[in-house]
Amino acid sequence: MNLNTHCRKRVITKMSNESATIVQKLWNFCNVLRDDGVSYGDYVEQLTYLLFLKLADEQSKLPTNTSSKIPSGLDWESLRKESGAALEEQYVTILRKLSNEKGLLGVIFRKSQNRIQTPAHLQRLIKLIDTENWSGMTADIKGTIYEGLLQKNAEDTKSGAGQYFTPRPLIKAIVEVMQPKPMKTICDPACGTGGFFLAAYEYISENYRTTLTRDQKKFLRFDTFAGTDIVDNVVRLCVMNLYLHGIDGAESPITTNDSLGKDPGNRYDMVLTNPPFGTKSSVTITTDGEKRSTASLTYERDDFWATTSNKQFNFLQHIKTILKEDGRAAVVLPDNVLFERGAGETIRRQLLKLFDVHTLLRLPTGLFYAQGVKANVLFFDKRPAREKPWTQKMWIYDLRTNKKFTLKTNPLRDADLQDFINVYNPENRHQRVETERFHAFSYEELTKREHANLDIFWLREDSVEDLENLPSPEVLASQITQNLETALELFQNIQAELGDNV
Repeated sequence: MNLNTHCRKRVITKMSNESATIVQKLWNFCNVLRDDGVSYGDYVEQLTYLLFLKLADEQSKLPTNTSSKIPSGLDWESLRKESGAALEEQYVTILRKLSNEKGLLGVIFRKSQNRIQTPAHLQRLIKLIDTENWSGMTADIKGTIYEGLLQKNAEDTKSGAGQYFTPRPLIKAIVEVMQPKPMKTICDPACGTGGFFLAAYEYISENYRTTLTRDQKKFLRFDTFAGTDIVDNVVRLCVMNLYLHGIDGAESPITTNDSLGKDPGNRYDMVLTNPPFGTKSSVTITTDGEKRSTASLTYERDDFWATTSNKQFNFLQHIKTILKEDGRAAVVLPDNVLFERGAGETIRRQLLKLFDVHTLLRLPTGLFYAQGVKANVLFFDKRPAREKPWTQKMWIYDLRTNKKFTLKTNPLRDADLQDFINVYNPENRHQRVETERFHAFSYEELTKREHANLDIFWLREDSVEDLENLPSPEVLASQITQNLETALELFQNIQAELGDNV
């Protein structure tokens, strides 16, 4: 190990320790607030508001001396000098007025409310944040602190935030094989807290550290990323997460919207995403973007191959639309996308024919905060129109058979995905070699399977010798529920078709 590498490792370790200390300090205070009925999610939300105000205040002073984004009288100093009922009143005023601002400010403070009902606790939190010099920290440290808070929030199963948190080792592996490049746009139409953006930002920053031009750095910071999420608070957390890592701008790169509502018109070089799992959409959206509550609960879009109430299939169709020609996508999808009939078969056959669907990573259970989720990562490229099918071979990597992970005792780690990265061969994926876990299937083999079923396994599970090896009751119950929901939706679709034919 050379001296530079050794020093870099020591710096990273020191940064990690500093971040962990601050995260723990902030999180310990959350336990105090819980007695007031403040949930983990509400706490992270309030931290976001206060931290943004503190950063703006620091940046408006020497040595940076930047003009503050915060209007006078609604800034950090206006909070510091108050106490008691006056403090609470000032905080509420700040939140209300900043929520009406445009651009980044408006996104951060959109629909903001004070959740801390005890002024003394609010004042203590303000002092806790005030003791740190946040601007003096690197973006890595600030970002790591915030990511640590988001992860702790996700670990609280009661908060429901886990659904927005994709395992970071999985994101890192996906980005590593996708190899994003400078001056290329990246979209996540279900961005959650921004994990894919941050991993892509880090990958480009690290791999092009010595060659990035001034224009490329500017593009990376302001124009590379575009994201959408349907939940206001999640968008707020994502924007703050990016901001603390150094990704910002006068306008927010993230918007609150239903991605599936209509074709946005924009096209991107790369799509990286983990759309929400679940079979139903809450409303029917027509091509003109109008919302209509009907029993079918579908999206009717001219650019879709099939009309379905299945969210995952709708996201898959949305992604194929927003990709540029020669654009590339990596999408986390549940198992039902591989085998569901009807619209599912139509979409799979169209995707295999019109796109180069080249890789499928089959994931083990135990990776996500929702119990028992069976998911995959589908990799495909958009190609120009032609008669001959674009998919020649789809390579499947089985990371599921005989692999057992849990969120706490045996979490997924970077090393668990290293073999997949190696055999994927991102430098030249046309020169791959089959292994025990990595097999190729031709277009003819895939399309001849009944209903173009892509739910393919070849390895055998080790025999279960005792009950200790069985999944937990929670996982079993979740799997049974998912299977019943899928079956119920199929019956409902059949019933709807029969009704239409009467």
